[in-house]
Amino acid sequence: MKKTTQLYEGKAKKVFLTSDSDLVIQEFKDDATAFNNKKKGSIAEKGVVNNAISCKLFTLLESNGVRTHLVEKLSDREMLCRYLDIIKVEVVVRNIAAGSLVKRYGFAEGTLLETPIVELYLKDDDLDDPLMNDSHAVALGVATYEEIAVLKSRAEAINLVLRKFFADRKLKLVDFKLEFGRNKGEILLGDEISPDTCRLWDLDTNEKLDKDRFRFDLGGVEDAYSEVQRRVLELD
Repeated sequence: MKKTTQLYEGKAKKVFLTSDSDLVIQEFKDDATAFNNKKKGSIAEKGVVNNAISCKLFTLLESNGVRTHLVEKLSDREMLCRYLDIIKVEVVVRNIAAGSLVKRYGFAEGTLLETPIVELYLKDDDLDDPLMNDSHAVALGVATYEEIAVLKSRAEAINLVLRKFFADRKLKLVDFKLEFGRNKGEILLGDEISPDTCRLWDLDTNEKLDKDRFRFDLGGVEDAYSEVQRRVLELD
């Protein structure tokens, strides 16, 4: 399958049309951004690492009954995907207090939440991806109440699978972001699942092994991403 026209370029990926109208090629970049694109940089080989991790995790989820856009891994940086009409809702699942949950509500960082929190954000860079509820999503016309219910239940199911998978590899799944899209009347998981979109801490030391190392200039960014890749791919 070959690329034709570039359909989209985002902060971390490019998407290309193919000769099949139902298939696209998603190419992972090394560019890194934080704080809604206010901080920019690059992480060496990030695209290779995130593609490998995402393909592994999408395959895992497919085997657990969660439909995704992944068709197959094409190369180090490319995956073949089903075309999605992206739903402009970012779904965030939080298992442990960190990031904006600490800033917004005063949780102590590292607090284990009794029940995971599922949040919705409007996918709109110009508005800094604001937090919203079901009614906002419907009023804005980005999703129906029925679709929002599917997104939430799907996110909870994904959380159960990923928490166990990462725990078996001595990683805490602190929180993570998901994006979904419509394909032939079906809602599929899209985008990626990687250290760019997940907070991952070492189970024993709580060392941060995700994009927070880039966000907050903690150093060792490439090593952290590579360590997550090693645990995800090698520790089966």
